[in-house]
Parts: sequence; C-alpha cells; structure tokens
Amino acid sequence: MKLTINSTYKLANGVEIPVIGFGTWQTPDGDVAEQAVLDALKAGYRHIDTAAVYKNEAGVGRGIAKSGIDRKDLFVTTKAWNDVVTYEDAKAALAHSLEKLGLDYVDLYLIHWPNPLAIRDRWKVRNQEVWRYFEEALEQGLVRAIGISNFRPHHLDALLETAKVVPHVNQIHLSPRDLQPEVVAANVKHNILTQAYSPLVTGQILDAPQLAEIAQKYGKSPAQVAIRWSLQKGYNPLPKSVTTSRIIENIHLFDFELTDAEVTAISALAKGGFATNPDEAGF
Repeated sequence: MKLTINSTYKLANGVEIPVIGFGTWQTPDGDVAEQAVLDALKAGYRHIDTAAVYKNEAGVGRGIAKSGIDRKDLFVTTKAWNDVVTYEDAKAALAHSLEKLGLDYVDLYLIHWPNPLAIRDRWKVRNQEVWRYFEEALEQGLVRAIGISNFRPHHLDALLETAKVVPHVNQIHLSPRDLQPEVVAANVKHNILTQAYSPLVTGQILDAPQLAEIAQKYGKSPAQVAIRWSLQKGYNPLPKSVTTSRIIENIHLFDFELTDAEVTAISALAKGGFATNPDEAGF
C-alpha cells in the first residue's frame, strides 16, 4: 500500500495511529513548544508526542488548542516518568498530564523507562503495578491505547506475566545507526508497534555519504531519506525540530520511495550502542 501523509497503522486494539509523529523531546516549554506544535500541525502532522519529564506538556497543549483542529483528528501521546512507581502514582500522573495538556484523554500513554535507578531492585513489581492502572485508564476512556518505552525483551516478558492487555506500542531509540534488532523482534512477536524516537540520532547520521548519495538521487535531504527508511521498515518515526523549515521538510516524505537495495544499504550504517541501556541508566 502506498503511504500518504494521512496513512495510519492499526494498533492491536484497532486504534489508528498516524504513520509519522512529531517529537518534542528537548523542546522548551512555553512559547517554543507552543509554536513548534502549531508549525507541526500546520505542516500536516496529526500525532504529537510529549512526556511528563519533558516539562513542556502545557506548551504542547496550548499549541494543540490554538491549532483549531478537531480533537478527534489528533493523536496525542504522553508518558509516565520514573517517579511513578505505584498504581496510585500512575493515577495521579495521568491526571496531572491531562490537566497540563488541557485534554480529557490522551490517545497513547506510555511507561517511559522500565528500570528507574531509585527502584532498581523492584522494577518488575513497579511496572506491573503501574500497568494495572494503565489498563484501568484504558477501560475508563482516559486513554485510547497503552504502551511502553525503552523496554528490552526481558522487561516486556516480566510485564506480560501479569498484564491483561499486551502493550500496543514500544517507543525506542531507533535509527539507521542503532537497529535494536532484539527489541524489534520482540515487538513483532507480540504485535506491538515499534515507535522510533531520535530517528536522526539528533543529527549525527546526516553526514553519512551513503545517505547523501541517495538523497541527491531523489532531490531530498539526508534527514528525509533517514525518516523515509524508518517508514519503509514499518516503524513509526517521531522526528523533532523547533525550526519551522525542518518541521515542514521532515514530513515531506510521501512523494518518493526507497528501493529495497537502498533500504538495505541504509540499514548497513548501523553501529549500535546509541540506545541507552535502561538497566544501567543513571536516572
């Protein structure tokens, strides 16, 4: 099927999610976040990704409100941070995020990291307890889909020991530089959509000669080629920028298609080691 700017993936519960999203990690709150979201929505993005720890949910929410776009036509994701360790914590965290965003519900709610430093001896129970509330929020309509972020296969397996709902999404650091094949394979096994944050490795991949050569062939930028690669791999990329021209550029991906050989060549750029190991992270 030919991808368009309006194409969606269907999650395991039937909810549709736009094939590309707009990331807001490292985007300052206030006017910057608000304007970036407005620019993104004007450019055609309909999925906005934020998180409690980004501390920009208020600005993101104002951008959404000012856009004038019907809420049902938007897909909004946020995440519970590492200080959310119990069922009650999760309940309070979602309520706080909804208040900040100015929304009655979010389309996707994620556990941001599987193994917070402060509770490294009991991460398994923590995830199971937090997930129990996520499932309840799903039933109550406060969220339309629930998922995880930065989970490795052993974290997912532990969660599935008690989960009634299999996560709909796993958002991971994924780019041509770091393919995380074991994580992607686990996601595929459990019918979990793989979301790709930092699909451009915060710009570190853009000087690769192979990307430049392919980009020149199609009259595109290396960034556009890297994001298009993510789409053709079946991932859900979340490019981020606060520069209007780049926000627009990063969604102009639907008037060209990489060959299988080009997808393979881009995948060969992988070096690994860019994704943070959640069991060793210092937070």
